[in-house]
Amino acid sequence: MSVLRPKLRALEVVVIQDEHHGRALMLRDTEGIAPSAVIVPAASSAVLARFDGRRSVDEIARDASRARGQHVDAAHVSQLADELERAWMLDSPRFHARRRTVVQSFDAAPIRVAAHAGGAYHGDRLRLADFIERQCLQAARPQGGQARAASQGAPQRMVGLCAPHMDLWRAAVGYGHAYAALEQALAAPGLEKVDTFVLLGTSHAAMRRPYAVCEKTFATPLGPLDPDREMIAELAAGSRFDVREDQYLHKNEHSIEFQAVFVRHLLGDRAASIVPILCGLSECQARRRDPAQDDGAESFLKALSDALAKRRDRVLVIAGADLAHVGPRFGDPAPLDQRQRKALRDRDLASIERATSIDPPGFFADVAQDLGTRRVCGLGPIYTLLRALPPSSRGELLNYEQCVDPEEGSIVSHTSLGFYG
Repeated sequence: MSVLRPKLRALEVVVIQDEHHGRALMLRDTEGIAPSAVIVPAASSAVLARFDGRRSVDEIARDASRARGQHVDAAHVSQLADELERAWMLDSPRFHARRRTVVQSFDAAPIRVAAHAGGAYHGDRLRLADFIERQCLQAARPQGGQARAASQGAPQRMVGLCAPHMDLWRAAVGYGHAYAALEQALAAPGLEKVDTFVLLGTSHAAMRRPYAVCEKTFATPLGPLDPDREMIAELAAGSRFDVREDQYLHKNEHSIEFQAVFVRHLLGDRAASIVPILCGLSECQARRRDPAQDDGAESFLKALSDALAKRRDRVLVIAGADLAHVGPRFGDPAPLDQRQRKALRDRDLASIERATSIDPPGFFADVAQDLGTRRVCGLGPIYTLLRALPPSSRGELLNYEQCVDPEEGSIVSHTSLGFYG
């Protein structure tokens, strides 16, 4: 196998400490075509940055040598390219053939399996239910049976929710605050008719279209959730693009799967359906341009608003969205000190204030200004949630946390928000 002009695919790159390479780069395929991650020495970054499909192996070696100030052997470049090609990490005819096969298999399946059960949360039904009750909900349920008071009087009818999308182990309390509020809301008069949950998630893989709907049953260890096919058909009819074109990206995406687990737990035997939507915003997010200025994104948002208005008493919208990703794991030179952590909290809370004020363009602009350094991965779902809410809605901050990696100090922040109207 010899790759003449290697082109690296759009991959997630995480900086780690490896026992063989020391400081290393872990390349992860968020699409799920490659079966496993690949770890390469951090010193290979100069080579990988030149895997653009335009340069030959010799040109890459020459350019990387100049960039690093030391000789990079063309044989090393060729070996690395071959290893990545075998691992399905290069954009090549071999990769595209495999992708077609994997996508066709997913499209033909009626069920979207619980991809992260047994990893990011318990795969056993009883252990999962116990964990949700004891480690998540119990940490946030009102004490003494008293209803939680909202910051501005008694809560109105809940119309929306924002929850984390980290693994359940690290974000247990955050999930608890979000879903304890939903649990309380579902038991209150006025929400007994709710039978549809629109689940908005971040796509950690690059999307070609602004939104991707999945018309499959979502399996969870606690039972399945079927799609609302009627509502999905309305979204498809009202959008200026194929809302199912990127459906495959739901296969391994965790941001919606985790919300489905909590919804199924709270509902018990209560019948309900879901509308799973990945919110990549495509060019809008890449160009930091308000989606209201994009004909495709705006057509979907209008179709979503129209579909929700028809079902106002029966539907609730949930966004699975984390906030900042900072520190060495994400490419920063060092962990944040206490002063920097406070500054991060202030920035996150400023964004949250835009969200709870139901200010979609203000929220988008606020997050977009430092998207490259704060790396807020929940921009798409939170913006979409804000656009979907009734005009008279108000938001409430339920919880904010910074989850710190104990080994190297990187931080992922997340919030839980309730929206009422």
